[in-house]
Amino acid sequence: MSKLQKILVRARRQVFSEMVGNNPSVFQGEGYDFIELREYMPGDDIRHIDWNITAKMQRPFIKIFREERELNVVIVSVLNGSVHFGSKKFKQETIAEVAALLGFSTLKNGDLLSSYIFTDEIVSYTKPGKKLHQIHRSVEDILNFDAINKKVDFKVIADTLFKRLKRKSLILIIGDYFEIPDFRLLARKHEVLSVIVRDRLEEHPPQMGFASLVDPESGAVLEGDFNALSVRAYSQRVAAHDHKLFDTLRRDSIRFTKIYTDSHEGVELRRLFEGR
Repeated sequence: MSKLQKILVRARRQVFSEMVGNNPSVFQGEGYDFIELREYMPGDDIRHIDWNITAKMQRPFIKIFREERELNVVIVSVLNGSVHFGSKKFKQETIAEVAALLGFSTLKNGDLLSSYIFTDEIVSYTKPGKKLHQIHRSVEDILNFDAINKKVDFKVIADTLFKRLKRKSLILIIGDYFEIPDFRLLARKHEVLSVIVRDRLEEHPPQMGFASLVDPESGAVLEGDFNALSVRAYSQRVAAHDHKLFDTLRRDSIRFTKIYTDSHEGVELRRLFEGR
C-alpha cells in the first residue's frame, strides 16, 4: 500500500468509524450558529449545557443555536522548504495527514470543502464540493510537491484568500509557521484557525559537534560547532519566536494548535475544536 493510500485509509477510518468512544468528526456541535443562553428544560440536549454558566448560576443553562447551516471549509497547506524535514517522518507528510482528517471531517458533516496549496504563490486549488476524490487529489498534491527551496509569503496567502473567498468561511491554515503571519483582516471576514506542524528535533536539537547543515528553504549551508551552548541558544530563539507567534495569533482572535510529527493528529484537532 502506498503512502498516499495509507494516509487516506487511516484518516477515513478515524473519521467514519462508528466504534464506541471514537468521535466521528473533529468539528464539534453547532458552535458556528450560537444565539443565546437559556435555562435548561426537560428534554433539552444535555450536550448543549454551558457548564461554566451552570456552575456560576447554580442551575443548568444551555446554549441555543440557529438551525444548522452549511459551512464553507477551506483547507490551506503551506509548503515552503522547511516542511521537508523530520526525525520520524517529514512535516510535509504530517500536513498531508492533517489535511486528510480535516477533509473527511468536512464531508462527514455535509459541508462544502475546498483546498489550497501555497508557497509564496498559489500552487494548486480545488473548487468547493462534497466529493471524496477532492481529498484524494489534495493529499496527493501535498505529498508529491517538491518543497525544496520554496519560500512562504503569508501576505500573499492572506491577500489572496481575502479577495477570492466571498462567502464567510472556516479557514484552516496548516504549516510550520517559522514566519509570523498577519491574518488580522482575513480573520475579521472569516473564521481562521492555525495548525502549526513541527518536529521536536527542530525545536530541541541534539549536540552534534562540528557539522554542516543545509537550509531546505534557501539552500544556504551553515557550518559550525553545534555544542551545548549553541544548541541551547538556538532553542531559546525558537521559543521566543513561538511566544511572539502565539501572541500575534491571539491578538488576531485566531485559535491555534501545535501538532508534532509524532503526535496523534486526530486528538490534537479535536482538542482545538472542542475548545471553541
